[in-house]
Amino acid sequence: MNALKTYLRKPITAAIVGGMALAVPATLALPLAPAHAQSQVQANQLDRAANALRSITTLRADFTQTDRNGGSLSGELTLKNPGKIRFEYSDDVNLLVVSNGSALTFVDYEVNQVERYPIGDSPLGALLDPNRDIRRYGTLQRASGGVVSIQVQDPNRPEFPQLTLIFQENASAPGGLELVSWVALDSQNQRTTVRLRNHRYGMSVSDSEFRFRDPRRASRRPG
Repeated sequence: MNALKTYLRKPITAAIVGGMALAVPATLALPLAPAHAQSQVQANQLDRAANALRSITTLRADFTQTDRNGGSLSGELTLKNPGKIRFEYSDDVNLLVVSNGSALTFVDYEVNQVERYPIGDSPLGALLDPNRDIRRYGTLQRASGGVVSIQVQDPNRPEFPQLTLIFQENASAPGGLELVSWVALDSQNQRTTVRLRNHRYGMSVSDSEFRFRDPRRASRRPG
């Protein structure tokens, strides 16, 4: 649990949250470098990745989150574009991470604590708003063997985490690419990996799923 808080909070406390925000999708363009410095092939792959995220209306997937020491947590991710995401952990983990499209909130039911961060520009926004953030921060790392890997980082803000988004070719996924994992590496070299499986797209998802019961008023975790 602490690994997730570290991986998400640090960029946020630095004024970020970006706006993982699973932060998550206009076109993906090459970052900061002149257009002629990047090949057309690279540009096309970046556009494909951006389109894949942008094409998701709703998504549910099982996730497993692993820290650098091998500690693992699991649960279900729910995404609704634009900007809404929910990490629902297994019943033995009294933590909820949720974005309603305007703020990312960490709810710790174990200590009845709520921390909320506004969604703004940051690499984490690659998961929440690629329309804005991947365009600014994304660079192509790999496009071969059916895998497309995009690194998301703000070179001017080293305190923000580096995210690597990994897509797999999948004709049945929106845009023909499926987000299968991402890796977050913070300035203290703390690495967190999130893997997704059992993707389900296009179902009806109520906005109420991106709300939460405030444990400061009621100690019972919502069902």
